[in-house]
Amino acid sequence: MASKLLKIICIFFLISMFSVQVLSVVEACGDEEDDSCIDKKKALPLKIIAIVSILVTSMIGVSLPLVTRSIPALSPEGNLFVIVKCFAGGIILGTGFMHVLPDSFDMLSSSCLKENPWHKFPFTGFVAMLSAIVTLMVDSMATSVYSKKNKAGVLPESQGDQEMAVVHAGHSYGHHHHGSKLDVEGPQLLRYRVIAMVLELGIIVHSIVIGLSLGASNNICTIKGLVAALCFHQMFEGMGLGGCILQAEYKFMKKAIMAFFFSVTTPFGIALGMALSTTYKENSPRALVTVGLLNASSAGLLVYMALVDLLAADFMGPKLQGSIRLQIKSYIAVLLGAGGMSLMAKWA
Repeated sequence: MASKLLKIICIFFLISMFSVQVLSVVEACGDEEDDSCIDKKKALPLKIIAIVSILVTSMIGVSLPLVTRSIPALSPEGNLFVIVKCFAGGIILGTGFMHVLPDSFDMLSSSCLKENPWHKFPFTGFVAMLSAIVTLMVDSMATSVYSKKNKAGVLPESQGDQEMAVVHAGHSYGHHHHGSKLDVEGPQLLRYRVIAMVLELGIIVHSIVIGLSLGASNNICTIKGLVAALCFHQMFEGMGLGGCILQAEYKFMKKAIMAFFFSVTTPFGIALGMALSTTYKENSPRALVTVGLLNASSAGLLVYMALVDLLAADFMGPKLQGSIRLQIKSYIAVLLGAGGMSLMAKWA
């Protein structure tokens, strides 16, 4: 219940911030885009294609881990699942470092903003750092609250203390491989659920921001490459989130709701950007500050989740620690995921 309330509050806060930003008409500043690339009529069908293609690829990405559980090779206990999850972790890490964080730096250091305070202090790094710390607080406190609420009658006291010690050491992944019912229903399961919720919140913030920017743009020179890059990004980011949702062992309805929210956020952002394209000015000071700060906070969250809750937890867990060969394969998967997103930064 607490996680649902937190999600509703965060989404409401996000939408309210956007409402303040986009409903006020502020004159854009700085150099205008190349006039030869600006064509509102040609941009419209490209945006419609973007909504459909990104929606489909998002649904495929987030649903793939959920519908392939019956395949032994792709079950959460299999090596292939771990490698794919590491690849998706690299995607999320690359998204934070190579897309969201640089965008925030560019926006908050724009010449359209006043010299004081925006050019006197590195707000992007500061907000990203605070976001990572706040994410750590939410991660830790939510895990503690869930564990205390569900501790009674689930695990024997000695085993529960031992499992919680492992969880708080950051080595939570992999312990469900024991296969016992106690492991599945204990603090380990609650930990997976906290990770899935926090990760989805971070992705939703980022997805709405990039969708809004695409929907408001009429630059046909950049939209084409951006659509392809976003399809790639959404599919593999969805696979990472889908893997977390699968390990959280939610009921079917909860899985469907989380998959639905992930799938529709970017298309919703595009549609919102199209509807507000007459009042939303990408280079207005208010838009630069709002989206820049949102990107910085999203980057801090995504980097934290990728490094701490996805990659470090897996690599320090017993499954990967027990096999150097599997570690090497997983490291290669991480590098491929991060490298793929880095390459996409050329177009996105």
